Amino acid sequence: MFEIISNSTYFALGAVALWGLYCIVVVWTRVGQKRFKSEEEQDVFMDDVEQMLAAGDFEGVVEYCDGDPRAIPQIAEMACKHRELGYKKSRAFVMDRFQRDVMSDIEYRLSWVSTVIKSAPMIGLFGTVFGMMGAFKTLATAESVEPSLLASDINIALRTTACGLAIAIPLMILTASVNIRIAKMEDLVGAGLARLMVAFREGLAKFSSATGTAGSAGSTAASTTGQAGEPVVAQTPNR
Repeated sequence: MFEIISNSTYFALGAVALWGLYCIVVVWTRVGQKRFKSEEEQDVFMDDVEQMLAAGDFEGVVEYCDGDPRAIPQIAEMACKHRELGYKKSRAFVMDRFQRDVMSDIEYRLSWVSTVIKSAPMIGLFGTVFGMMGAFKTLATAESVEPSLLASDINIALRTTACGLAIAIPLMILTASVNIRIAKMEDLVGAGLARLMVAFREGLAKFSSATGTAGSAGSTAASTTGQAGEPVVAQTPNR
């Protein structure tokens, strides 16, 4: 039984270490997929989008951003697809989708990493307590204690604690690095989002103004045609 529980402790430590490392890799990869490599690259992209929005080419923006997994292109695509909602509702919609689809997943993975960081030392502490219990049991039941048996129990106790700390400390350092990477992504996305929303609002205003002007011109032309096209009834002189 002692050997089974000892091996289970090592298995639990290995499992949480692999899960924490997997979550770190997923978050690191996802953040890299959602941001531009540099601010200059994002500025080039935003220049193209701003030109199309200034021309009222919303469908062109959708085609330009289609299939791009990065955050700003996805936000631009969603905003243009839902432009009939108006500026305020479109902005609220895309921000909600960004928070739900991108940031929530990242926060979910990081919460698991935090759980691993807290649980690994606790599992190691469990192994320590269990190892010390075995050592005291050996002292209590044996008339003459062999140092090798006592050292084996103490070795298990110290080894599990060391393993727990060896898992938690590197994950803490990796989590700090990931949080810095996330903060840089948020700053870059925030700068691009500010430019995008300004261009989107101006594009909607121009599109609405042009549509309203065209509608007024059409109504005026129809009214004029109706007046000019009225049939003229010839009046015959009374005899």
